[in-house]
Amino acid sequence: MTKTPRLSAIHLDAVGGIAGDMFVAGMLDALPHLERGVMADLAALLPAEAGRPVLSVGESGGLRVRRFGLEAAGHAHHHHHGHAHAHHDHHHGTSFAALRARIAGARLSTGTAEAAIGILTLLAEAEAKMHGVAIEAVHFHELADWDSLMDVVAAGSIVAALGPVDWSVSALPRGAGLVKTQHGLLPVPAPATAELLAGFALRDDGIGGERVTPTGAAIVKFLVDPARAPVSGRLVASGMGAGTRTLPGMPNILRVLGFAAEAKVAGESVVVISFEIDDMTGEEIGIAAERLRATEGVLDLVLVSVAGKKGRPATQFQLLVRPGDEDAVARTCLLQTSTIGLRLREEKRMILPRSLAGDPDARIKRVTRPDGSETIKAESDDLAVGDTLAERRGLARRREGQ
Repeated sequence: MTKTPRLSAIHLDAVGGIAGDMFVAGMLDALPHLERGVMADLAALLPAEAGRPVLSVGESGGLRVRRFGLEAAGHAHHHHHGHAHAHHDHHHGTSFAALRARIAGARLSTGTAEAAIGILTLLAEAEAKMHGVAIEAVHFHELADWDSLMDVVAAGSIVAALGPVDWSVSALPRGAGLVKTQHGLLPVPAPATAELLAGFALRDDGIGGERVTPTGAAIVKFLVDPARAPVSGRLVASGMGAGTRTLPGMPNILRVLGFAAEAKVAGESVVVISFEIDDMTGEEIGIAAERLRATEGVLDLVLVSVAGKKGRPATQFQLLVRPGDEDAVARTCLLQTSTIGLRLREEKRMILPRSLAGDPDARIKRVTRPDGSETIKAESDDLAVGDTLAERRGLARRREGQ
């Protein structure tokens, strides 16, 4: 069974900027297999009256894009903060502690709550510093809205599902002008956003307004080391998430580029020992092969039916042996079989990276191909619990499909 390449790195190309909804939309456009898990986590978080999360198809700057928002009953989907966010306030709204407890109390998939709370904590720390209050005293106006909290949890779900991945981000658009917040008009980027983006490269593309929202900045800070050079590899996925604002002369998108590392094919030397047998019974050959396979230094053993001298049916033994062990293995061959001579030669072999995962009694072998794709196969020794061939094949299909 072959699956699509596992991502080793992701680059966020902030063409128009970055907000929470743009990140989620872009990631799910690039990696649609993550949508089911994200929606399941949001179903566990959102009460019925909050509405329904929607991933829709739209257009920005002539490009097909995805948008992510919350659809209320009887209304078109919306996103209150989109790319013109209302900002956090430490006097009104929902407290950091309450939001943290809300996330922690939801039945989310493994790792989602930790990642979401990590993003939320960065946001709270920046707000606390800007307003001169303790982090527990921070109240969020923006995140009091379900759709804004939804972005944080959806981002956490995506990050948790991906596991270890290297992240990088392009220079971020600085924007210009003023943004309306609960504290009145503030310069762009807003103080908390600027705090979160310390160390990141900013660019001035001549287009004003708020281009990076606090939630978007917190996601970037949570994922990316500012000193990290742009990631590279073999491009295997791309997507575009759009904000709600229309920018002059350019699409308002966050482009996501996913990369898979090239599999390194390992090369090593082995010793090949071969010989033919034409005077042992099938039972004797089976016992000899079993003992040779168990011999220290034997990497593999195959038996091949051949025609021997004088046309006699014979069995050829071919052993792959670790260099340095060939003398001991050769001695065992001469003791366990009737052969009176052996052929030894050194060869090079190439092997693909592989690993065993899963429970001790239900292991899965993963092999990474040169193009980054994975071959997944149930470990044959663990299928012996099946009483019939049909049961063993069914068990293999179920395990490989996990």
